[in-house]
Amino acid sequence: MLGAGIPAGQLYEDHASGKRDDRPGLEACLKALRPGDTLVTWKLDRLGRDLRHLVYLVHDLTRRGVGLKVLVGQGANLDTTTANGRLIFGVFAALAEFERELIIERTRAGLASARARGRNGGRPFKMTAAKLRLAQAAMGQPGTNVGELCAELGVSRQTLYRYVDPRGALRTDGEKLLGRSGPKEKPDARRAAPT
Repeated sequence: MLGAGIPAGQLYEDHASGKRDDRPGLEACLKALRPGDTLVTWKLDRLGRDLRHLVYLVHDLTRRGVGLKVLVGQGANLDTTTANGRLIFGVFAALAEFERELIIERTRAGLASARARGRNGGRPFKMTAAKLRLAQAAMGQPGTNVGELCAELGVSRQTLYRYVDPRGALRTDGEKLLGRSGPKEKPDARRAAPT
């Protein structure tokens, strides 16, 4: 890089992979750049290997009035201080946005397909049917310490009160949980004796 006319005091380097966004040398370099400066990199893949990250980086540099110039390798003609270089990078940015939209579209299609097969994603529920029955019984007794009950069940107060009220009666989420966990208990079908 010294041959590129860059003084030794203005060289920044990292020993981390180019895939990482959080590189101390890159962060220090970006902080030192002022409007009118040009960031010179040996190869584009040394600056970052993720096109999305590169696009955001160049947009940020452009917004700050800083240019980017690549010396060798693919993208060697890239110089955002010229109109031609900005055009080429604009094409890169459009392709990155197109790729991002495709990924979002495929993810949504995959989630819809999984839901159609009866699989719902997301975090498993903290409250189980067994814990809910325990909570109902405990909350129905006077003198129950709610904090201790929550610690024993491994749930927060908010979660507990979402499923049962302070008297131990089921709330809507509690009814849904017991409905999900298995068949509902049938009401007692006693016949009235004829008088």
